[in-house]
Amino acid sequence: MIQAVGFDLWETLITDTPEQSAAHEKMRLDGMARVFREHGIDLPADRLEAAYRGMWIDCLNLYWSLDVDIPTHKQIEHLLESAQIASREESLIDELAEIYSAPARELPSPLVDGAGELLRQLRDRGLKIGLISNTGRTPGSVLREVLAKREVLGLFDAVVFSNEHGYCKPQRSIFDALSSALQVPAGNTVFVGDNIYCDVHGAQQAGMRGVYFIPQRRGGAVAPDVAHGLTISPDATIRDLRQLPEVIDGMHE
Repeated sequence: MIQAVGFDLWETLITDTPEQSAAHEKMRLDGMARVFREHGIDLPADRLEAAYRGMWIDCLNLYWSLDVDIPTHKQIEHLLESAQIASREESLIDELAEIYSAPARELPSPLVDGAGELLRQLRDRGLKIGLISNTGRTPGSVLREVLAKREVLGLFDAVVFSNEHGYCKPQRSIFDALSSALQVPAGNTVFVGDNIYCDVHGAQQAGMRGVYFIPQRRGGAVAPDVAHGLTISPDATIRDLRQLPEVIDGMHE
């Protein structure tokens, strides 16, 4: 008997258009350039952009490729290292971290078509609803604000963000954390996501049913490909979120 449904966030419930992703990046770079100037640090735009991209590569190699996540402030320390800036002044890091994480708050991502309708329908059915998100540049504290602005935060019984948990999907611990927060056994939970490795495989190895969602259009928040060498067979595949209730009904048979 299915008692709970968990969801991935990016490209499953919310999406970034290419234009929005570009706008977010410009907001970060412009804002961080201003902070550096205010702190008397001369950092030309080309060096800042190179450091910004270098920080992402460093974090990918050191943490995210190992399914480990880190706080925003740690990412900023890597940016300073990449830019060869010696200062580790607390106020500088705080201000940069705020600018770095703010774009999604100021320009929140839209919901994927059918997401809000689906979440409300599942609530009306008496199912518990959970969320697991690998966060990247946008921490859980900001993503909660995004979901609140889209009027869906209150529909979730539990949310788990990788920067707060310390590990990313597909690590079993983050799925176990959701099961614990929902107080529903993994075997009675369906998890839905657009990444067959992180979402479907991750859920299945934790004992959940994994539903693969293939969106009609993908935005810019897509996880890098992983050479996992696995044969992953989802419990179901959908191309429209509104197909999910029928899939769940089939699992009850």
